[in-house]
Amino acid sequence: MSSNLRNDLSRHFGHESFRPGQEEIVRAALAGRDLLAVMPTGSGKSLGYQLPAVLLDGLTLVVSPLIALMKDQVDELNRKGIPAAALHSLAPPARRRAAIADARRGAVKLLYVAPERFASETFLRELLELPLSRFAVDEAHCVSEWGHDFRPDYRRLDEAARRCRRADGAPGRPPVIAFTATATPEVREDIVTLLGLSTPDVFVAGFDRPNLFFDIRHVSGELEKRALLPELVAGKRALVYAATRKSTERAAESLRAAGIDACAYHAGLEEHQRTRVQNGFAAGRLSVVCATNAFGMGIDRPDVEAVVHFEIPGSLEAYYQEIGRGGRDGRSATVTLLWNYVDVRTQEFFIERDDAEADPARPGAPLDPDQRERKRELDRRKLKRMIAYADSTACLRSVLLGYFGEPDAPERCGHCGNCARRRRLDADELLLLRKILSGVARAGERFGKRKIVAMLRGDTEDLPEPLKLLSTTGLLAQEDAKKIGRWIDAAVGAGFLAASNDVYRTLSLTRPGRDVMTGRSPAAELTLPEPPRGRVPRERKPRVPTLDALSTLGESGGTDWVLFETLKSWRKREAAERSVPAYVVFHDRTLAAIAALRPRSLEALGQVPGVGPAKLAAYGPSILELIPPG
Repeated sequence: MSSNLRNDLSRHFGHESFRPGQEEIVRAALAGRDLLAVMPTGSGKSLGYQLPAVLLDGLTLVVSPLIALMKDQVDELNRKGIPAAALHSLAPPARRRAAIADARRGAVKLLYVAPERFASETFLRELLELPLSRFAVDEAHCVSEWGHDFRPDYRRLDEAARRCRRADGAPGRPPVIAFTATATPEVREDIVTLLGLSTPDVFVAGFDRPNLFFDIRHVSGELEKRALLPELVAGKRALVYAATRKSTERAAESLRAAGIDACAYHAGLEEHQRTRVQNGFAAGRLSVVCATNAFGMGIDRPDVEAVVHFEIPGSLEAYYQEIGRGGRDGRSATVTLLWNYVDVRTQEFFIERDDAEADPARPGAPLDPDQRERKRELDRRKLKRMIAYADSTACLRSVLLGYFGEPDAPERCGHCGNCARRRRLDADELLLLRKILSGVARAGERFGKRKIVAMLRGDTEDLPEPLKLLSTTGLLAQEDAKKIGRWIDAAVGAGFLAASNDVYRTLSLTRPGRDVMTGRSPAAELTLPEPPRGRVPRERKPRVPTLDALSTLGESGGTDWVLFETLKSWRKREAAERSVPAYVVFHDRTLAAIAALRPRSLEALGQVPGVGPAKLAAYGPSILELIPPG
């Protein structure tokens, strides 16, 4: 049977073998079982309903929300000699009537239908006359409010399928087969429930696209984006996604000014303009298309070498689906997000605007205020996750795969911008990291980033009492609060700190983080946080004494540089109280020796060079309180 199925694949679609996961899905669809297939964009999920449609008697109805994708697939199927047609709002009434007539008399094998058709009683009556072999739902995540592109019309599909009759004459509705590229575990559960799938076979292919190189480029604004864009797409077949129609026009204009053939593609264009752009790109005459991410592309071109997001999309699901247009032929492709926080305002506007979205339970009626606010809150949460991805210094592939519940997501992929930028810290950077880790430890690993930053800077006004008197309080008073926050994020991304999953995002040390803090790990690698665009990083003053000069001190595994800085802060306070220069209290070399030897008693402290009997009596008890146990 396997060889026959491969022969069918070759005869109808020209492929000699199935891609991973395809054959199992095709066999389940042919067996007449309900199924849900979650496969990444570019893995060939459409074959899961197209090949069964060719081999089964009757008509396969395909629900798809993307008009461009419908047109592309219908054209491609017809070129292969497989009769197909589409019903959507841009098709003239005469063409829609002809498509229904062809379906009624068995002249087409696949009929693509936009979801809004199911709001029409006329269409539902016509549907009863069509013997269906399979009821296929593409982009099935649209049925779920948790998905990135909720479409109320998708909520009608369960009832519509139940009204259809089977081509084989058996009782009940035709088998429902659902497909999506972007579904978290909670969205998968929604799809099964809301489409009424009966004990479905569920196929979840890996979400990883190893041939894609993920990158985030921090930009200062529109001018820098427009300057970078030609560099990112020059000499490549590329898609540029933007949040608004005007943005697509500006992006395309910038590329044309740089001598790159590019056109905009969005819902505001006339149909003939969209068709011209789509056909030009599909045929290879046009190298770059700039499209709105809200409208979607649906252009099935396998050799896209670059996908650029001109602005941040509204969710990780939308982002994953759009970057999935790159490298579908298996060759390397680069996906780049141009990231500036100002662009978040556009997505917030989309979430908060007062649109007239329909209530799926009451055709023609808008969502009530409670429903609308619930949807907005879901969209806000998705946007926050997208922002967290853009700001992350962790492996970008790991973050994305972890979001979709991939169990074997690597900690470091070695094939993304953050992995490429990760490097070994120099001595000063390592000291800064150790101070931050020490601050989290001294705070008892019970507080989130905001309070830890305030404590390290010594901003004690609104801090809880336990954070006001720590040895690390004010340890980074000279550093900018935003810089400390970025370093904390980088430490989380590198796995030195962990943040709880609740709303408080409490920070705690991991084992590697504890090893770095205590000096058991003498080195650390980090993807360093980028400073705010347009600012010149503050020049770091040389430290006296240098770390190299002090490296020979200590017999217990090296100097504890966090303790060294703590001792210097204590010395500064003591000197101010006594109105004497700091060196009169202790020299740097003596403090470094204390930090290296970490004495636990007055007797041991008295053995440290530079600590005489008088200073031992004056400062000894205070110094011992600063030395951590262990």
